[in-house]
Amino acid sequence: MVVTQLIEKAMKKAQGAQAWLNQSESTDVSFETNRLKSVESSQQTSLGLKVILDGKVGSSHTTDINDIEGVVNRALESAEFGSPAHFDFPEPQEAIDVKIYDANVLPLTKTEMANIGEEMIALVREYNPEILNYASVNKNIYNGEFANSKGVEYSSEATSFSLGVSGQLVRGTDILWTGHGFGWKKRDIDHIEIAKETIKRFKMAEKIASIKSGNVPVIFPPDSLMIILLALRLGVNGKNVFLGSSPLAGRLGEKIADEKLTIIDNGLIDYMSGSNKYDGEGVPHKVLPIIENGILKNFLYDLDTAGRAGTKTTGHGVGCNPTNIVIKEGDISFEDMLKNTKEGLMVYDVMGLGQGNVMSGEFSVNVNLGFKIENGEIVGRVKDVMLAGNTYDAITKIESMSNTVECVGGYLIAPYMKISSLSVVAK
Repeated sequence: MVVTQLIEKAMKKAQGAQAWLNQSESTDVSFETNRLKSVESSQQTSLGLKVILDGKVGSSHTTDINDIEGVVNRALESAEFGSPAHFDFPEPQEAIDVKIYDANVLPLTKTEMANIGEEMIALVREYNPEILNYASVNKNIYNGEFANSKGVEYSSEATSFSLGVSGQLVRGTDILWTGHGFGWKKRDIDHIEIAKETIKRFKMAEKIASIKSGNVPVIFPPDSLMIILLALRLGVNGKNVFLGSSPLAGRLGEKIADEKLTIIDNGLIDYMSGSNKYDGEGVPHKVLPIIENGILKNFLYDLDTAGRAGTKTTGHGVGCNPTNIVIKEGDISFEDMLKNTKEGLMVYDVMGLGQGNVMSGEFSVNVNLGFKIENGEIVGRVKDVMLAGNTYDAITKIESMSNTVECVGGYLIAPYMKISSLSVVAK
């Protein structure tokens, strides 16, 4: 393998080395305002090397697979000015196999992909021809090699497939955007169901309802839970914890949420987007509880951050980011959750998430697609409404979780979540 050649050359001077080769081939089909916009294919190659030389870290990468000598020399040279090495490369460890390759993705032609997009748009237009539709269908094939100086060595093949359709409906001053999509490492996605979900959301939004400002219960469907999860992702990131910028620093073992909340990081679910046998540093993925019955159990670490913090990597390199997030289901049906809401809001989509002081958990966002709940029923779409709160406060106010879960975007498995009280501001 090319990576073993890099290791052999680097180790003539370095005390440790890690090398990788990633190659991918992508096909992207996109539609804009009901018409085919583009069909593009691309290939990418990345060859990289990280070394430890005289206690410092150096790295180099290139798109030229034949530039072995150059990559090695540049990595060794950069180590002179590199940061101190707070880690050593991992030794071989037993890893669990996970399915990340689907041969059915390969034969999918550009024509077939374009037909999928056209069928989704046709279904939405059949419901309402006034909707301007946007759609995309994407496939990727990946090949990778990895090796380090401790004897870790492997190659891998992976695929990914994703598609979605969204639309814009303008009626006077009312502009409605909504849609649905899904992607993971498997060909098995029903594009008809994706289109039907988009139509369902348009239908739900046909009637407008007003809502008063105040603190009300809010229901988050699985695909809107990133409103709550964004701050938590940053909060359990080991680098933020080590730097002291996370409000969760020093709180392992403490109860930080309602006991209904259990969140697990699981990089070993077949075909999920974040799944793989190893992380990017040759460390096996595993199942790791983050919050268990409301108690904070673990932070996420890569090799460097773990070394700085005096702990061990959790297999989340490079970057200390989660793989797939799994939120445990509750004990009530979504229908009963809705019936038990006298007056409230259900939020599907927002604008402005990620702005402001996200690390602290604060959020103040415009509701792009949300529905008023009245006497246990959805009565219409709300307009000109803002939702505000704090993630760390909200997760202590979980009133209920649905007893069913949905897979969102290939990286999240979650139930519906009802927060007993959040601030709603209406014009």
